[in-house]
Amino acid sequence: MPASPSTARAINDRLALSLLQEEGPLTAGQLKQLTGLSRPTVADLVERLTASGLIAVVGESGEQRRGPNARLYGIVADRACLAALDVRTDSVSVLVSDLVGRVLADGSVPVAPEAGEAAAVERAVELVERAAKEAGASGDGGQLHTVGIGAPGLIDPATGELRDSAGLPAWHRRLVAALQERFPQARVSVENETNLAALAEQREGVARDRDTFVLLWLGDSCGAAVVLDGGLRRGASGGTGEIGFLPVPGTPGLPSATDCSGGYHSLVGAAAIVELARECGMGPGDLSADRVVEEAARLTVGGAPVAPQRGAGNCATSHDGAAADPRPNAAHARFLGALADRIAVGVAAVVAILDPGCVVLGGEIGPAGGAALATRVEARLRGMSPLATEVRASTLGGAAVLRGALLTARERAQDELFAAPAR
Repeated sequence: MPASPSTARAINDRLALSLLQEEGPLTAGQLKQLTGLSRPTVADLVERLTASGLIAVVGESGEQRRGPNARLYGIVADRACLAALDVRTDSVSVLVSDLVGRVLADGSVPVAPEAGEAAAVERAVELVERAAKEAGASGDGGQLHTVGIGAPGLIDPATGELRDSAGLPAWHRRLVAALQERFPQARVSVENETNLAALAEQREGVARDRDTFVLLWLGDSCGAAVVLDGGLRRGASGGTGEIGFLPVPGTPGLPSATDCSGGYHSLVGAAAIVELARECGMGPGDLSADRVVEEAARLTVGGAPVAPQRGAGNCATSHDGAAADPRPNAAHARFLGALADRIAVGVAAVVAILDPGCVVLGGEIGPAGGAALATRVEARLRGMSPLATEVRASTLGGAAVLRGALLTARERAQDELFAAPAR
C-alpha cells in the first residue's frame, strides 16, 4: 500500500535527519544525491525542517559557490541536552551532551553505600545537576531532555525498571525515581550496563563490522550481551547474558539463584583473577585485576599462545608438571595462558549455543589484556569448538557503558524530536 503524503514526508524528513547526523552538515544538493529524492522534494523538506527548528544554515560549501545551493544545513545541536550515567556499586559517572553527541560536561564521584540509600542517591543526583549546569542546562532540568542510565542487574522487560537483585545496592533502584523527580521534564530510562557496552562497541568500537556478536564483560563481575542480526536480545525476563551464573568445571560448587559463587564468575571475576596471578607467582601485591592483566600482556614474550592447560586454568605447575619457572616473564606468560583457559570455558558455552562468529572481550579486563589475551582465548576456542569464532579485545573498555548510555539517550531524544508532525 503506498504511503500517504504525510507519511512520505515523515519518512523523507527522518532520512534527511539521519544523514545529517551521520555525515555532518550537507547542502541541499548533497541531500538530493544521498537520498535519491527529487530537487523539489528536498527543497520542501529543507524548508519544513528549518521551520520546525530541527536544522539551520551553518555555513557554505566552498569559496567559489554562493547562493541557496551552497548553503550547508546541520542539525540544531542545542535543541536538547542529554545526560548519560554509568552507575557502579561504589561510584557514578556522568556525561552531558548536545543532540548530536558532542560532550559538554562530565564528572564522576565515589559513592559510599554504607552512608545510606538516601545519601547515595543524593550524591548521584547532585553530580548530574552540576554537570547539567556546567553544560548550560537550567538547574531545574528544563533543558535536560533525556537521561540514559547504565547499571548492573536485570531490567524488567515489561516495566523497563531495574529488578531487585541480591548483591546490588538498593539505591540503584531509587536513583531513577529521584532523577525523574529532580528533572521532571526529562525522559529517564535505565538499561543493563553490559547491553549498553555492546551497543557502543557496535556503533563506535571493534564490532562496527558485525551485526551478530557477543560481548563478554570482564571486571569485578562478569556478564554477556547478545546482539543477533543487529538487535540486542534481552530474553523473556531480561536475563540474557547472566553468564556469571553459568555452572562450569574448575569451581568448588554450583551457583544458586541468589549467588553466582561457584559459577563462571568464580573463574573470571576480578578477585579470582588476582588470586590466579598470585598462584602463578606474579606477586601482584595490591594491584587491581586489570593492572595485573595489563602487566602480563605487556611483559609476556612473543604473541604466540602456549599449549592449553588442564582444568580451568591452574597455575600451580608448568604444563609438564614440573615446578613453576621463576622468571618474571615466564610467570606472566603462564598467568595469561591460564586466564585464557578460564575465559575460553565460558566463551565456548556461548559459542555452542549462539554461534555468533565474534566475541568481544570487554569490561576492564578485555582491553587490559588486548590482543595478547584475545589471541590466546581464540586459540583455546579453536581447540574446543568446531565453530569458527573471532575473539577481539574491546578498545572502549569501561568507557563503553557511558558511550552506550549516551547513544541510547540520543536515539530516544531524536525519535521524539525528529518525529514532529509535518506541517
